Amino acid sequence: MRRQVMKSRQSSPKGQPSFLLLGRVLRPHGVRGELRIEVLTAYPERIVPRSSVFVGPDAHDPSSAVEYEVQSVRKHQKYLILGLLDVPDRETADLLREQYVMVPLADAVPLEDDEFYLYQAIGLSVSSEDGDHLGQIVEVIETGANDVYVVRGERGDILLPAIDECVIDVDIEAGTMTVHLMDGLLD
Repeated sequence: MRRQVMKSRQSSPKGQPSFLLLGRVLRPHGVRGELRIEVLTAYPERIVPRSSVFVGPDAHDPSSAVEYEVQSVRKHQKYLILGLLDVPDRETADLLREQYVMVPLADAVPLEDDEFYLYQAIGLSVSSEDGDHLGQIVEVIETGANDVYVVRGERGDILLPAIDECVIDVDIEAGTMTVHLMDGLLD
């Protein structure tokens, strides 16, 4: 199975997002302008000092994002503490509360062969291993344990866990996903 990795702020099956989400600013951390970040990427170690990130309220609107240079980054519990150049104090950091930390899709680190972005799952045609067409993925629900694909078809909405026991194959180029229907997934 291909691994899904980074989240995007785009849910269109046709278009690509402008940005991939790295995290969301929860609040200032301390008095020196650092930010407590909720991590929204499978690879937080890709955020390194001297790299650039964009911070903005909406990844659909690139004009609303502001570019910052990463000054420092460290892990704190399940969060990242991010220091940005030009964010020198708590008051400035507070202005970034609830905004997204992003990287342009064009600048994203290339994925491995078995990985894909979550936005690429939207619109995939889903079939069972027996060849029954189940519908298309219309949403990805993020849960604590694993993501869940919402497949909409003639049978209504089917919730498929994004786990190896269920997802047999994903072919992003062909726009297809093949799944094993575990007991209890269909009524």
